[in-house]
Amino acid sequence: MLSTSLKSVLHYFRYFPLWSALTALRWRAFDLRSRGLGTTFGILMRWFPPARRRFDREAKRIYPEMNRSARAALGQNMGRNMGRTLFEIYHDAEFQTQYHKFRVSGPGLAALKEAHAAGKGAIIVSGHFGQWEAIRAVIKMHGLESGAVYRPQKNSHYERRILAGIEAGGKPIFATGRVGTKALVRHVRDGGIVSILLDEKYSEGMRLPFLGLDALTSLSAAQLALKYDLPMIPAYGIRIRDGNAFNVEFEAPIPHTDSTTMTRAFNDSLSARIKADPEQWYWMLRRWDGS
Repeated sequence: MLSTSLKSVLHYFRYFPLWSALTALRWRAFDLRSRGLGTTFGILMRWFPPARRRFDREAKRIYPEMNRSARAALGQNMGRNMGRTLFEIYHDAEFQTQYHKFRVSGPGLAALKEAHAAGKGAIIVSGHFGQWEAIRAVIKMHGLESGAVYRPQKNSHYERRILAGIEAGGKPIFATGRVGTKALVRHVRDGGIVSILLDEKYSEGMRLPFLGLDALTSLSAAQLALKYDLPMIPAYGIRIRDGNAFNVEFEAPIPHTDSTTMTRAFNDSLSARIKADPEQWYWMLRRWDGS
């Protein structure tokens, strides 16, 4: 067993390259720094074999006919987008104030406001697509606040910085696990809003189609929506133009039926978004491992 101090040192050395990339251009404008980290991640996807192999494995599942050069371009573009996303989350307090970047559409926002006016909570469901923190920024623009579900990280230095960014986007933040789940239930039951990324693999999930292949998917969001009569609203922050602006689209709430049907409807919604713009989805989630 490693001592706590030794673990901290190892975590620091693993975190140092990311810290360096995030701070190297700290005197430049926000958008230039964002683009700089995006470029760094794009290069990483091209020249770092473990990342490239992991991406290729996932992309080949969905696009088996895609040739190598097209797949490499997709991986690099994904890397650029995800680098920018990470930068914006790290600096979420600043990102949340850039209202001029957000174009808002869709009936789901009105449904969210109606639920809030009636004293009811709401569940926003999205995925690692585009910039998901743009959704919570728009919710703040409209005088509301959304908490979020967060998966704790093993690296203590990365954990501290990324959690601070997520908290800047809205509170409360609920860690995955029993304690966080109980707090989340109380929050939405008492009229709160929570945003959940449903495209990660959950051990307690059900195998449901996602991009045409079965993937373990959590039913918890739909179960909460049904139990407490809450709207379950798919929403997406889609990068547009040069990547510095966003179409934030709130789809209509998923009709209440049963948890499996509702979750499958969300998977279909997100799958359609990814097929339309695959470079905006984070392909490194190992979505289908063990499915």
